[in-house]
Amino acid sequence: MSKTVVVTGSHGFLGRHAALEMKNRGYYVIGIGRGKWSEEEYIEYGHDIWIEDDITLQSLKDINRSVDVIVHCAGSASVKFSIENPLEDFEMTVDTTLHVLEYMRLYQPDAILIYPSSVAVYGNVNALPFKEDFQLNPVSPYGNHKLIVEQLCRSYEQSYKLKIGIIRFFSIYGEGLRKQLIWDACRKFHEQNKEAVFYGTGNETRDWIHVKDAARLIGIFSERVNGLYIINGGSGEGVSVRDVVRLIRDNFGYKTDIVFNSLVRSGDPEHYLADITKAIKMDWQPEINFKNGIKSYVQWFKRII
Repeated sequence: MSKTVVVTGSHGFLGRHAALEMKNRGYYVIGIGRGKWSEEEYIEYGHDIWIEDDITLQSLKDINRSVDVIVHCAGSASVKFSIENPLEDFEMTVDTTLHVLEYMRLYQPDAILIYPSSVAVYGNVNALPFKEDFQLNPVSPYGNHKLIVEQLCRSYEQSYKLKIGIIRFFSIYGEGLRKQLIWDACRKFHEQNKEAVFYGTGNETRDWIHVKDAARLIGIFSERVNGLYIINGGSGEGVSVRDVVRLIRDNFGYKTDIVFNSLVRSGDPEHYLADITKAIKMDWQPEINFKNGIKSYVQWFKRII
């Protein structure tokens, strides 16, 4: 009998790729969360079962099946959303995780939990690259809520000996993502205006990881967790925002002027760069080159727009 994985939030961008990755690893995949899609669609992303429901202790208990791995992708995925809706962000991120941890404590104590945390827990850090043992100082509700979840995971591991792996993901991108910088830039260049205006100075740097590499890291990590273990999920390479938007523009083949308004969004640190030494030691490394990833993304964008 194949092992069983529950992927919460598997209708979302990372969740659906995580579900497909676990399916390819031979798991029976149960997805649960918000979102409507057809049987054909959820099967395409590796699901054996899709349950449209909130993430609660009762909805998880109702699965009524022994579970080997839980990948908890449900929750908020936006700093901007967390600033505008802090209570809802807390409920989506913290409350759902507490229900997952209680589900494990009461009914699935031998299961492994993989939790996609965020670079946002680091906050403003002066030293690069970011190492997992850095002091954490989040500067947004989103980052603070992710940190609370990490603390809850540590508490449950210490008190109940649960097996929990936390991945602090940096900037995840890839075909299918319909928000954030890359999507925004594609929309602006698609309009073919004389100029495209972006936030910041353009000198800000981000560490980009393709969603397929992120999902593969989840799959590999799920086979190695024992106790509580935290790793970074990134490429280990920093790319300036200016270079990102130029690359996107070049893939469109336009000559749109790029303008930065020098305005800094609240909750956005200036530089991100992941130390991925721990991830590499698990026989993982990013496989999708950023330039190739952007080329594929732009091609996808042109098909769906």
